[in-house]
Amino acid sequence: MKPASLKQRCGLHVLSDDDARWKWSPVEQARAACSGGAAVVQLRAKYATDRQALEWAREIRAITLEEGVLFFVNDRFDLALAAGADGVHLGQEDLPPARVPASARRVLAIGRSTHTALQAAAARDEPVDYVAFGPVYDTHSKVSEYKERGLTMLAQIVRDVAPRPVIAIGGVTARSLPDICAAGALGFAVISAVAGACDPVDATSSLVSAHQAASELAESGIL
Repeated sequence: MKPASLKQRCGLHVLSDDDARWKWSPVEQARAACSGGAAVVQLRAKYATDRQALEWAREIRAITLEEGVLFFVNDRFDLALAAGADGVHLGQEDLPPARVPASARRVLAIGRSTHTALQAAAARDEPVDYVAFGPVYDTHSKVSEYKERGLTMLAQIVRDVAPRPVIAIGGVTARSLPDICAAGALGFAVISAVAGACDPVDATSSLVSAHQAASELAESGIL
């Protein structure tokens, strides 16, 4: 049985990123995310060697286990397995979810990044556990060929991929969370909001609190 339940995957996903512009290392970002109450930490190692990525992954796995936080590895199911992660998050250029060996799919939850309605429709029929969609807003955290998608498209994707939960990606801030929740996304992912923060623990905690408040308003029908 996959370890990551629907409830656990909802909320804040903090991408622990190895871009050199960040003051904090991927492990420091992950530790701060856990301390601040993130639901999921994802290791995004785009520049490191496999050896370094695995070393980080194992350190982050130990931290997340101690804190009761889910841990995903971006792009690589083999590194996710080697580190004992809860799941793998796959982009459009990565190995298709259906090509991940069945033995790995039995123990790893799988997330899928999508950026268009066509990609989201395809993800609905793939063996994935949640769908990330965006960029909802413009973002400078990573290079993307896709322009801002907006809230209307996010809401449509939520309807199209149901019952799979949708995680909003791209430029999400505390201020935009009421709109994100009103559109039906059950979680959201950030990079620079934590990696680029002066106090990443406080930044994470603020995002978690803002999301909880917005989620409660959305569930009550106020939003």
